[in-house]
Amino acid sequence: MTRQTILRVVSKMLIPFILLFALYVQFHGDYGPGGGFQAGVIFSAAFILYSLVFGLEAAQRVARPALIETLVALGVLIYAGTGVAAMLMGGRFLDYSALIPHDPVEGQHMGILLIELGVGITVAAVMISIFFAFAGRKRIP
Repeated sequence: MTRQTILRVVSKMLIPFILLFALYVQFHGDYGPGGGFQAGVIFSAAFILYSLVFGLEAAQRVARPALIETLVALGVLIYAGTGVAAMLMGGRFLDYSALIPHDPVEGQHMGILLIELGVGITVAAVMISIFFAFAGRKRIP
């Protein structure tokens, strides 16, 4: 793709907007359609586009495989940690209103944001790692 100047320039212009849209979907998910899963897929689509246009090695320099593996676990820990925090505050697992006892509505809001953040991080990292695994395979003669 080194000779595809127009494709490289257009993708460099589009990738920031794709990432921004993913963040919008992520943080608007508790008010309307969207949320962690959709945002994670959109976010990973930007990295996949980058990888397709600029090469797998360049994409792996930006998103190192060790970092991606760490993010998979971090997202799950955020999700589970939110549930455990609710239990430690006297509620049930993922009972968001227990997170802020004096304001249950704010606890619901914070809990949903944390859960969706964990889902978004995990989905994005898993999608990127799946792409890296398939794109990095060698051809068998």
